[in-house]
Amino acid sequence: MRFALSVEQEQFSRSLHDLLSGLDTDSANRSWAAGDPGPGLKIWRRLAELGVTALAVPERYDGLGATPVDLAVGFERLGYHSVPGPWTDTVAVLPSLLDDELLTSVASGETLASVAFAPNVPYALDADVADARLAVENGRLRAFTPGPLLSSIDGSRRLFPPVAGDDLGTALDADHAFELGCLATAAHLLGAGRWLLDTSVAYAAQRKQYGREIGGYQAVKHLLADVATGLALAEPLLFGAAVTLDRRDISAAKVACGDAAHLAARTGLQVHGAIGYTAEHALGLRLTRVRALVGAWGTPRFHRERVLS
Repeated sequence: MRFALSVEQEQFSRSLHDLLSGLDTDSANRSWAAGDPGPGLKIWRRLAELGVTALAVPERYDGLGATPVDLAVGFERLGYHSVPGPWTDTVAVLPSLLDDELLTSVASGETLASVAFAPNVPYALDADVADARLAVENGRLRAFTPGPLLSSIDGSRRLFPPVAGDDLGTALDADHAFELGCLATAAHLLGAGRWLLDTSVAYAAQRKQYGREIGGYQAVKHLLADVATGLALAEPLLFGAAVTLDRRDISAAKVACGDAAHLAARTGLQVHGAIGYTAEHALGLRLTRVRALVGAWGTPRFHRERVLS
């Protein structure tokens, strides 16, 4: 079977890319990490105008009722541009947990959600700015309040332990919600890996050693080619998983996208050299984001075990 994105999906991806290319997501990430969500929320509202927040919300709640493939397309672009905020929780996961009017405000971009999903998502992302906070355990929903802020390898992913509150009843479809969270995270990793590759290729064409651009050296070409191959092999696994929604396919995609993004991060550091370690360089934001997302919504070990089960 040959799979290809539709014309509408390609246009959606380009629209997201064009919008986000003109926004300063790096500064928004730094502000978010410092506890100032203002710039990130402005980006959230701009993306809501494009329908990103409405993707998985049913049409009866003013959503788009989009497919998991549409979600994967959108999250790949969010990952490429490293957009801060609880996008996976709000856009991919929450609509499968509730059948409630709250989803209308999610679709419009007015409501942000933070979801803890025991045992694989033990901490709540950005619970301090979320309007809806839900903990899922054994198929049931509980409200929660955030505990003290935890340290995170990615400062713009603000993690909080959930302090359980009222029981809110049975989740609409907890299993489906979890799989979409894994799928969205895999797409985010693929996008981050592509940004790292594109940036590394561009830098290799500029940085000189021994009188020539390092991109002309065969060893550097091989490093970048390995990254491009890893990302190219991960992409069909991601979209195949979005079509089938089989748990093994989703886990395979999560592992492949995580491995490819991690290789892109390591290679990016090698290509950039010492400048890649500086806090001011945009590369550092993607490095920490990849490190955090590789273990988010299930560790590599968890997903490898699911593939083999």
